[in-house]
Amino acid sequence: MSVTQTPPAPTTSRRLTTAKAIVEGIAQEMERDPGVVVIGEDVGAYGGIFSSTAGLLDRFGPDRVMDTPISESAFIGLGTGAAVEGMRPIVELMFADFFGVCMDQIYNHMAKIHFESGGHVTVPMVLMTAAGGGYSDGAQHSQCLWGTFAHLPGMKVVVPSNPADAKGLMISAIRDDNPVVYMFHKGAMGLPWMAKNPRSVGPVPEEAYETPIGRAAVAREGADVTIVTLSLSVQHALDVAEDMIGEGVDVEVVDLRSLVPLDRETVLTSVAKTGRLIVVDEDYRSYGVSGEIAAIVAEQDPALLRAPVQRVAVPDVPLPYARVLEDAVLPNRERIRAAVRRLTQA
Repeated sequence: MSVTQTPPAPTTSRRLTTAKAIVEGIAQEMERDPGVVVIGEDVGAYGGIFSSTAGLLDRFGPDRVMDTPISESAFIGLGTGAAVEGMRPIVELMFADFFGVCMDQIYNHMAKIHFESGGHVTVPMVLMTAAGGGYSDGAQHSQCLWGTFAHLPGMKVVVPSNPADAKGLMISAIRDDNPVVYMFHKGAMGLPWMAKNPRSVGPVPEEAYETPIGRAAVAREGADVTIVTLSLSVQHALDVAEDMIGEGVDVEVVDLRSLVPLDRETVLTSVAKTGRLIVVDEDYRSYGVSGEIAAIVAEQDPALLRAPVQRVAVPDVPLPYARVLEDAVLPNRERIRAAVRRLTQA
């Protein structure tokens, strides 16, 4: 099966949800490489609780799609060992929030083996996990935490916002010789039982292709203000950008897609054009992605900015269960729209 290095322009009317695009990317790599296996809780008959592995068990069998006991340290350790021995496992951590019970395996083993071996041992492993709130699942099942993973050296971190990138980034992650943390937002999966943005369904080429890790995308070009964001917040930002046309404001939206490596150049180029920057992040505000993006501009050339940076992020509180309180802390369209107005009307 041929694999192109950049995603082809979608010329087909075929449209997939993000969940189906992820599954297609995994399946194509499993067909190409017998060393690709899927490991985790409910990845088999159930198909993943967010449909990230639906149908793979029927297609590839229990030797390559393996349900595990509820022991995250055990199966992430299993995946790390398999990767060291030459396989390319995809290990699903059901919720990013569960990283605490297996952080030793993730950070002291998966992420450090290559470094500690002097570069002699590779760990070609994908740690796939669900992130994000918006459906009242409480403080222990609603966090994003991609800033936490990005802060720890030794792992690449990718976060798709749309179906085409979801497939391409999955293929890139599987083929990468480094451990890659692949984080999908539950609200961007296009699942029928969750409130979804129509952008969670989109054109996806049938052939295998790679979306390059470490390269951001300009999801919408604009002249007045730059919104730098990722994941489901890209969809919200694009909605706001369309709304703001009626107010005479032209919004550029930069989809980071990858946090490690981070495409600083695309961010700086956009801010140099618009002179205004809003960073939208569903992770916590302090010590996270929003501060990192602001620092990149401040360190490179603060004179690029015609107004202070605006940040729309989750305040430093646990994610509430009550829907009205959850809506109050998440970076929803209303908060993004208000930030655009503050920045462009100042």
